Amino acid sequence: MTKRDEVNEDRRLFALNRVFGSAPWLKPSDNTRHKVKVFKSGNSLAVRIPAGTRLTAGTEMELIVEDGQFLSYEPANQPKRKFNIAKVAGSATGLHLIAPEDRLFEDRALLVGKDDGNEGA
Repeated sequence: MTKRDEVNEDRRLFALNRVFGSAPWLKPSDNTRHKVKVFKSGNSLAVRIPAGTRLTAGTEMELIVEDGQFLSYEPANQPKRKFNIAKVAGSATGLHLIAPEDRLFEDRALLVGKDDGNEGA
């Protein structure tokens, strides 16, 4: 690959990263393959997972198998993040409760279909 080709490839990747940075759901996943062997451990089958997968020991996983074919595994019960209210308590000192009379709204007619009154617009 010539220097010019490398520069063009770098520009293309930079442009793609700009697009994917603003839309992370479009970014292709980074897949790696590891060759593993299924072995017997007691009365169960086991697979030794290589250290390069960034999993931690003791993580409970859910194995997804469809029609006898191994598909994937994912964490079983991911721990929920807990919100620490003590960190924000008292930080919004200028807030006041809404008065009951300010909670009332006027009824509005619902606009449905083509009869929304915007024919001339």
